[in-house]
Amino acid sequence: MSLIQEIDYGTPESSSAKLVTLTIDGKSVTVPEGASIMRAAMEAGIEIPKLCATDSIKAFGSCRLCLIEIEGRNGTPASCTTPVAPGISVKTQTPRLAALRRGVMELYISDHPLDCLTCAANGDCELQDMARAVGLREARYGYDGANHVFARNSGEVNFDWKPKDESNPYFSYDPSKCIVCNRCVRACEEVQGTFALTISGRGFDSRVSPGMDEAFMKSECVSCGACVQACPTAALIEKSVIEIGQPEHSEVTICAYCGVGCAFKAEMRGEEIVRMVPWKDGKANHGHSCIKGRFAYGYATHPDRILKPMIREEITDPWSEVSWKEAISFTARRFKEIQAKYGVRSVGAITSSRCTNEENYLVQKLVRSGFGNNNVDTCARVCHSPTGYGLHQAFGTSAGTQDFDSVDDADVILVIGANPTDAHPVFGSRMKARLRQGARLIVIDPRRIDLVRSPHVRADYHLSLKPGTNVAMVTALAHVIVTEGLANERFVRERCDWDEFQDWAAFVSEERNSPEATEQFTGVPAADVRAAARLYATGGNGAIYYGLGVTEHSQGSTTVMAIANLAMVTGNLGRRGVGINPLRGQNNVQGSCDMGSFPHELPGYQHISSDKTRTAFEAEWGVDLDKEPGLRIPNMFDAAIDGVFKGLYVQGEDILQSDPDTKHVSASLAAMELIVVQDLFLVETANYAHVFLPGATFLEKDGTFTNAERRIQRVRKVMSPKNGYGDWEITQMIANAMSLGWTYSHSSEIMDEVARLTPRFANVSYDKLDKDGSVQWPCNDATPDGVPIMHVNGFMRGKGKFVITEYVPSDEKTGPRFPLLLTTGRILSQYNAGAQTRRTENSLWHEEDVLEIHPHDAEDRGVRDGDRVRVQSRAGETTLHAKVTDRVAPGVVYMTFHHPMTQANVVTTDNSDWATNCPEYKVTAVQVSPATGPTQWQEKYQKLSQENGRIATATDAAE
Repeated sequence: MSLIQEIDYGTPESSSAKLVTLTIDGKSVTVPEGASIMRAAMEAGIEIPKLCATDSIKAFGSCRLCLIEIEGRNGTPASCTTPVAPGISVKTQTPRLAALRRGVMELYISDHPLDCLTCAANGDCELQDMARAVGLREARYGYDGANHVFARNSGEVNFDWKPKDESNPYFSYDPSKCIVCNRCVRACEEVQGTFALTISGRGFDSRVSPGMDEAFMKSECVSCGACVQACPTAALIEKSVIEIGQPEHSEVTICAYCGVGCAFKAEMRGEEIVRMVPWKDGKANHGHSCIKGRFAYGYATHPDRILKPMIREEITDPWSEVSWKEAISFTARRFKEIQAKYGVRSVGAITSSRCTNEENYLVQKLVRSGFGNNNVDTCARVCHSPTGYGLHQAFGTSAGTQDFDSVDDADVILVIGANPTDAHPVFGSRMKARLRQGARLIVIDPRRIDLVRSPHVRADYHLSLKPGTNVAMVTALAHVIVTEGLANERFVRERCDWDEFQDWAAFVSEERNSPEATEQFTGVPAADVRAAARLYATGGNGAIYYGLGVTEHSQGSTTVMAIANLAMVTGNLGRRGVGINPLRGQNNVQGSCDMGSFPHELPGYQHISSDKTRTAFEAEWGVDLDKEPGLRIPNMFDAAIDGVFKGLYVQGEDILQSDPDTKHVSASLAAMELIVVQDLFLVETANYAHVFLPGATFLEKDGTFTNAERRIQRVRKVMSPKNGYGDWEITQMIANAMSLGWTYSHSSEIMDEVARLTPRFANVSYDKLDKDGSVQWPCNDATPDGVPIMHVNGFMRGKGKFVITEYVPSDEKTGPRFPLLLTTGRILSQYNAGAQTRRTENSLWHEEDVLEIHPHDAEDRGVRDGDRVRVQSRAGETTLHAKVTDRVAPGVVYMTFHHPMTQANVVTTDNSDWATNCPEYKVTAVQVSPATGPTQWQEKYQKLSQENGRIATATDAAE
């Protein structure tokens, strides 16, 4: 194995369709018009020396190394900033250019530490490479004058010069090694869009600075790593490289955090990760990353990780480490005993959006062919199940319509119930870049997210609606579009059911659905709603992006269908720059749904009641399948309380922390006789488990993930599983202990079976993915290369379906006892229940959950910023610290949910979406009051944590 090397073309590619032919060093080269001469040369295999240029950012032309000569022109222009022209003849190597380049390099070297042999970047330093490339063997200039090297080493010269900045836990900044190429500053601006870096000082004192001479940790830096990746020297370098050394080999794999699906090169020494480097050929991220994917991989080797199987007869017993054979045998025997005693439908499983497609497929296959029922569900139930239902009703498919690149062609972007810069930061950066280019923005959110107002980005309209009123808001937008004659009638007549449209148009046109009438529910001024509707309908390509702020409501499915109505009535479907784009929360939410993890659907969304579908699976699996849909997660809990559901296999999902109404969930788990948890750590759910099967991290797996844009990508094993097995192998061992006789030898064989049984994936194979990099389903004979943009010529269901979306207020009401509305969400540095990110340095940015509260509400309750407060609801209570801020409106409070000490779901209710049972996390009536300390169960939690030397659980304390 060796390091994967990527070509740096120096400047971005041109999108022009017109071609230009020129001559470079006697070689004829044809490239798109607008390309730089530097890029044209590199595409012809001619490398021009450079330092300030890299192909992820625009040309700058400051280093003066990439000079060239053009026949018939005077001077020596920079090749990075000089565009190609027809017929010109370029020379990249002449005695004159060589002398100029060596002179420039001498000046760089004269003010740079000559510690190459001990420098962490030795062998991976562009300054070193360029000195070699220009033939520099010695420098005429010494260190007698003022320079930054002596300032760093002795402090005797220029004693005010900046010291090293070691404040960031992931990378180091050494100003003495900075050559002021500006690459990091430009990457922060152009790629990340944070504008956290600048060049401070003038002349000799010029150096990169995070803000106004702040330390990186105190600045606006979001630690995405773009600056580190752009740096050509060791001025900015990963601390892991300093500690471990340069990597020796690498493999491309996919991030296991959010639904963007970023591709990374895992660069290794032996089986130790040196760094994760975003892969430029990654179709979802194009070489960018966020703090989680770039740096937060340390949980894979954290000492909290459980590596040996454990069993116990009762949950009050201590754990006993056992062999894999004993753990698997115990698991299979207990499941069989429970089914013999309570019936075939008394057990089930929950799959994971953190696991691969292949692993999810095998779990649902185990349930259906081994347990003999359809009691399988996935964590998508509690996040995006309304997406699947709503989009399937409208279009006939259960997924988003576009690829991420489509945002580059959007003219109007409508973001509703999503916070891309925190929850999907790499795509958030892409969106911000488009907004800086002139796209218009509408944000519908109770909270003022960063997109509403941040450096160089400002929303045209922020419709700060009351939580729970999404349906009223979206229907009011449709009211304006229909009643003001802004509908795209041609699109509707050609692509949608005209009779259904007329019924729907009559409904939305009713006065009760006008912005003026719905203002009493939403709290948003009618004039703003009307203006936003006009902008979306008339502003050009309109793209809608939404998240859990849409789906996690009692009317989540209704809102998704209302959004579909909005896109259809304006014709914003079937081409680039438009569409409906659900931003999936976890890395494989889409894939877990695709693989048949729902109790009513087999892989590929094929309904279990279909005789034809069942016949195909029965022939492949050699078993008879139950045609009755099984239990959803909430139904499993209710059945457990009723005493008829007794056994549960949970793979990679912490339902006790993730699911609503924690007391109800804990009571349900306590009522079961067998709970098998397969995970990395002793997560909350493991406290009710009888079997713990140690899982594998994404770094130890072969398989595939499917991201939010339906993109299937290869996950590749970069190290041996520390627990001994991949997750799919563990499931296979359970299946074979139950006499199923599975014989998979590699995860690719599982995907081959999926392709045989699932029309949408008929042409998907590891060979194709390795060859093409990725593919967006559907991928079959009709669309062998996948489908980046859905519904180009028509909807999968035939005619698009308009659905009447009545606004039904949530059952969760505010009143004198609970006058505030609580909504929840993520923060950039942490991820979901925090099991992974809390075991990394990311906790330095967010060490505890906080409650955001408006100054007026805080003042009324005697709460000051930083005070501990008690949050009480009809379901329960918790305490945490308050952050007084006007990011939330009066009457609304906001809480993150990443830390088990807080247990946000202790206060959320069991209200759920009418169609899918997706919990209503985003609307909880609460009261906030000062608290002198933690609740009794939090105190017990702290004691348990100290006694056990592990992460104890809030639910332990609640017991």
